[in-house]
Amino acid sequence: MRACDPGGVSESDVSDQGDALVRVGGVVFAVGAVATAATVVPLLIGAEPLPTAAYVVSMLMGVGFAIAGAGLARSVVHQRRRDRAAMRERARTQAAR
Repeated sequence: MRACDPGGVSESDVSDQGDALVRVGGVVFAVGAVATAATVVPLLIGAEPLPTAAYVVSMLMGVGFAIAGAGLARSVVHQRRRDRAAMRERARTQAAR
């Protein structure tokens, strides 16, 4: 285990969690996008509007975008920590020579 791993979590676990959040956010966003299209089409063709629940599901687009953004931020933070640790290790090995 490396010094940059908080709480005994391995590097791959943290980056996988960030990637998983991005994937989940993409799926939630897609569900919201389909619901948005489904709610707009009846309005455009002059049909009866869908129930309120359909409009609530449409709001998942924003939720999915936020989840994906959180995953991206988590991956960036993990990568920066890993790079800083590598730079410190490189500096230690060069100082030891």
